[in-house]
Formats: sequence, structure tokens, C-alpha cells
Amino acid sequence: MAIVDLVMPKLGESIMEATILKWHKNPGDMVQQDETVLDIATDKVDSEVPSITAGRIAEILFKENDVVPIGSVIAKIETNADASNGDNGTFVPAPVGDVHEEGAEEIDEQGIPYAPVHHTQPTNGAFKVNRFYSPLVMNIANSEGISMTELENISGTGNEGRVTKKDILHYVANRSSTPQVSNVKNEPSNVRQQNASVAVRQTPVEEVYAEELPKEYEGNVEIIEMDRMRKLIAKHMVNSKQTSAHVTSFAEADVTNMVLWREKIKKDFEKQNNTKITFTPIFIDCLVRVMKRYPMINSSVDGDRIIVKKDLNIGMATALPSGNLIVPVIKNADELNLVGLSKKVNNLADAARNNKLKPDDTLEGTFTLTNVGTFGSLMGTPIINQPQVAILAVGAIKKRPVVIETAQGDTIGIRHMMYLSLSYDHRIVDGSLGASFLTAVAKEFENWDMNRGW
Repeated sequence: MAIVDLVMPKLGESIMEATILKWHKNPGDMVQQDETVLDIATDKVDSEVPSITAGRIAEILFKENDVVPIGSVIAKIETNADASNGDNGTFVPAPVGDVHEEGAEEIDEQGIPYAPVHHTQPTNGAFKVNRFYSPLVMNIANSEGISMTELENISGTGNEGRVTKKDILHYVANRSSTPQVSNVKNEPSNVRQQNASVAVRQTPVEEVYAEELPKEYEGNVEIIEMDRMRKLIAKHMVNSKQTSAHVTSFAEADVTNMVLWREKIKKDFEKQNNTKITFTPIFIDCLVRVMKRYPMINSSVDGDRIIVKKDLNIGMATALPSGNLIVPVIKNADELNLVGLSKKVNNLADAARNNKLKPDDTLEGTFTLTNVGTFGSLMGTPIINQPQVAILAVGAIKKRPVVIETAQGDTIGIRHMMYLSLSYDHRIVDGSLGASFLTAVAKEFENWDMNRGW
């Protein structure tokens, strides 16, 4: 018999941890090599983790919803193979560390690795050994005046009975408010009065940890818990608003030539290239040409430094069937022709809709395009996708009567019109740069060559 460690796989260059969504196997279940053992999620995409060998699940080391560092052992598989060679000669990655060994690295309730706090405390005349507390739990205990004796008696719902943040908050909220007697015998009376006054004015735990305690709502309401992705989106959007000084500029473009050209070639394009041509690759084709003339649009901010990106990696905001949003990235979009852009856009969109995106598909974006017109909106004020400094929103294309200027004079005609809006980070993109770039993009849309190929 041999024990093989199943580790949290590497999911991308900048991804350091993943959340366990669902275990498909339980301890004692048999598993085949390459059979899915569990589903995991990063802040970008969901993935499946297959077994690296055939055998029996001997132990599962983390629960669903636990946040686990990349490389950590998450399960142990018992095989019939020789331990030195793995299963049928298959290479077995060496474990980064068993988080259940004494002195090993732990993960706190916020998913942050830390060295565990190991305590041996007497409880009712006995000793309780090998109980670990995360820094978050210890900080709450200290701020609430909870002694180690009290802490040892709190029932834990975490892995191996550990006390989690929710456990200690529930204890603090429900414990009796017995006043603590302090030794003030030798203090002056005025000091004792100050201490007493401070004790009376202490903020109730319900206010200190209000966001952690369940709330009651009046009226006829339905309470819906945010899913994991919606929580990440919410956090990302709020963080962007707090990070960047957002400014949004607007422009209008006559895209009649673009619309008529696409209508003329779309059947032949699909027949010859085995892929459809939508407006998104056409927009990107125009966009990257303009970005080369305005390199500051393709940058990020690092403290007091501006990092100008040489690669034009265009993220395209994509709505998922769940209603959530994800932004797959077209790497080096300026190096692709319309056929390449169309295939890339369609493949990424299909992968997003079918939950097949790889972690690397959403990394390294330098600029984002979002098509709010897909849902009928004329325009929008998009939020910058950090750490980028700009995002372009294109609205719905509508036929409208407009004034057409010609050498023979002005006339009124029916044209296909569209609004564009650019949100940019005013820390480094001033109004003149932002407006000039947006105007140039609108002109590029308008000047689409009706006679061009693909």
C-alpha cells in the first residue's frame, strides 16, 4: 500500500489560492486516475481537479468553502502501487506541507496563511492539547476580554473542531454581560471613576461586529445569499471606485459603413472561416489601432509610478447565464486579423457560457471593452477593471435621422448611430487624453472601409 498526496494544483502565475466548491468523492470512495475528485474556484474561474492516480480516498483534509493555498495537500489517496514509484510510474508532486501536522502552516478564516497558535490550557482540571487559533480569532478574543480558559470552552465548527470567526462572534453576542472586576484598590478615586465611565460607554458587540451578525428585515421580503462570484464582483467594483478617480467621457459614432459591411460579408465569412463574425472583433480591430497612438491608455498605476504596457491584451466583459460577469482576455489582440479575432472572441465567449474558461484566460488584461448595447442600453458609465486605467463601453446601434455633411451641402439621412463612453483613471489620464482617445476611436468606427476584406 502507498499513500499519494493530492495537492491543490497551480492555476496561473498570479493565483496563490483557491476555494473548494464541492467534493465529488468521500473518504472510502474508489477513484480512477483522471477522474474528477473536487471542484475548485479562484477569483476568476471554476475548475475541476482530477485524481493523479487510481485508488481509494483515504482522507480529505479540507472542507467545502475552505480557501487553500496552491500546493497544499488537500486529500490522500491509498493505492496498491509501490510508494517509491507512484501509481504505475506516475510522478506524484511532493506536498508543500500537511496542514494538520504540528508547526505546519494554517489558513485563517479570511484565507490568509499563518503560523498556527498552539495552546495547552487547563480546562476543568484537565489539559486540552493541540488546539489552534487563527490570528483573527485571537484578536477578537483579546478585544472582547475573552480569557484562554473561555476560549478553550467555546465549541468550534471548523476543521477538527477549531473555533472560527463565526463561532467566537456568536459566543460574544450571546454570553452573559457579567461585569469584569479589576484590581483598582491602589488607584486614585478619579482614575477608578474614569475606568468605570469607559466600561459603561463600551460599544455593544452587536455594533462592533454588526456586519457579521444576522439581521432582521421588516415587510414582505426575500433574502438571497450572494454566490461566491457575486461577492467577488462586488468587492472588485467597490475596490475600483476606492482606488481610481473615475471620469467618464461620451462620444457618438456613425457606424453605418460598419453595419452594412458586416451584413454584406457575414455569410461568406462564416462559410469560409467556420466561425461567425460579430461586432465585437470589429470593435477590437479598430480599438487596438487607436491604442497604439495613445499608449498611456494601456497602462496601470503602481504607487507613484506609471507602468505602460507594451502588450495589447483586450478584456471583453461577458455575461454568464447566472447573471454574473466575467472578463476573458484576448492576448496580443493587435497581432490578430479579423478572422483570428473572431475565432478568439467566439471561443472565449462559448467557454465562459459553458464554464470552461481556464484561469489564464482571464489574466493579464490591459484594457477592457464592454458592450452594454447587447442588452439594449444606449450608453453606460462602466467601472474600471483594476489595475487597468480605462474601460470602453459601446451602446446599442440605433437608426436615427442625422445631418450628413457633404461637399454639395448638408442633407438629412437615416444612419446607424451608436454612443461610446470611456471611463478612465483621472490620476494619470487627464480629460484631454481621455476625450482625444475616445474621439479617435469613434472616428475609426466611422471610417470603416466598405471595400476591405478580412
